[in-house]
Amino acid sequence: MKMLSTTDNNGGNYRVPEEHCDNLLAIGNRNVGALCQENPDLLIFPQSLGLYHDDIAKAPIFVLQDGILTTRNMMGFVGKDETRLTISSRFCKDDQHDYFLHYMLQRVFAVNMFNFEQTSNAESVWDFLLYLFPYYLKQAFRQGIYRTYVRAEYNNAHVKGRIDVNRHIRMNFPFRGQIAYSTREYSVDNPIIQLIRHTIEYISNHPFGKGVLTSDAETRDVVDKIRMMTQTTYRKNDRQQVMAANMKSFFHPYFTAYVMLQKICMQILRRDKISFGEKESKIYGLLFDGAWLWEEYLNTVLKQDFEHPENKTGKHRRHLFNCGAKSFQAIYPDFISKNLPTIVGDAKYMALETKEYNEDSERATSVYYKTITYMYRFNSISGFLLFPHPRGGSDETYEIKETAGKLRKIGLSIPQNETSFVAFLTCMRAQEEWLRSTIMQL
Repeated sequence: MKMLSTTDNNGGNYRVPEEHCDNLLAIGNRNVGALCQENPDLLIFPQSLGLYHDDIAKAPIFVLQDGILTTRNMMGFVGKDETRLTISSRFCKDDQHDYFLHYMLQRVFAVNMFNFEQTSNAESVWDFLLYLFPYYLKQAFRQGIYRTYVRAEYNNAHVKGRIDVNRHIRMNFPFRGQIAYSTREYSVDNPIIQLIRHTIEYISNHPFGKGVLTSDAETRDVVDKIRMMTQTTYRKNDRQQVMAANMKSFFHPYFTAYVMLQKICMQILRRDKISFGEKESKIYGLLFDGAWLWEEYLNTVLKQDFEHPENKTGKHRRHLFNCGAKSFQAIYPDFISKNLPTIVGDAKYMALETKEYNEDSERATSVYYKTITYMYRFNSISGFLLFPHPRGGSDETYEIKETAGKLRKIGLSIPQNETSFVAFLTCMRAQEEWLRSTIMQL
């Protein structure tokens, strides 16, 4: 399998080898929403994909024209047949050490790992799935333990179901006082729970899998409960059988969180087949929208002092207009300060340090419109834009003419020369402290 690699927002600086153009044309130039519907092995986050006033579902993963591949905000990997494209963050030092993407995923999905070192690129693209597993495992168990009717077989003297004549003759001849029978039971030990158990055991054998499964108390508690519920029925050799029982997508009107958990478990357990064994002309992959990931990462840094409105849940929803007693036109600023005076902020996964965003162009001006509108709406004279900076960071103040308003453009420095993940983490923590203190001085 050929591994191709580029970065997000590459500006069209990557030429695809001719023999891989056909496979990538099946992926590129098409909107993300349609690709996900047609290809269940393609997972893209956020899951909402356009349901909540964003344009993620309408955009392509990349544009491919005349052999030139131009990426946008998507990061992760995607493939078809013998072609796999890895899209690293543009802050990746080399193909082997995309510390920034791994760090954001760990923060957003609340996986606390300090002894992490990235494996080779061919394998590390699958490590992203491991970050997702504990997050969706906890989401699922907060809805409750999934139970369903299963067929259980017994061979004892307490008959309470249908007698299995053939099995009884095979097991109880000569007769010893036992009866072979089967019954339907409402049980927690079912194909979904078994799938989760097999995934737990698979992850525990990964180089940093134990760190994922023990990253916090809630994860450890759920993992222990799963192991306890399946302690008498789990068999490693049954893995293919359990996966076959989960080939059909899970659906339940209440246990909705188990839908994504099942998909992630199947992807983790099928990684070797998808990578090396199956040739079914299917599109597969795991991708993250950089703009969404950057925004959610910043929320983990600023949540102590700022609200983060969520258009998916409606949490902290605001409205732009009143008409009589009715409020309408819901808005969701990225960040609103919890205390007065009000400060509003916007996360931008853009290269705002470049010349094209510092000229009098329509594109440059449009970057500021939304934040200034929110400043006016909340009667605020302080606003900020947060973007990742490839060098030493930046902090510029723009005064809005003929008003008291000021807009700060703050670039968070992303380390690119660290030789280990621990060193990268140390630098990022220092930058985050600088960011918090800078914003609170507005």
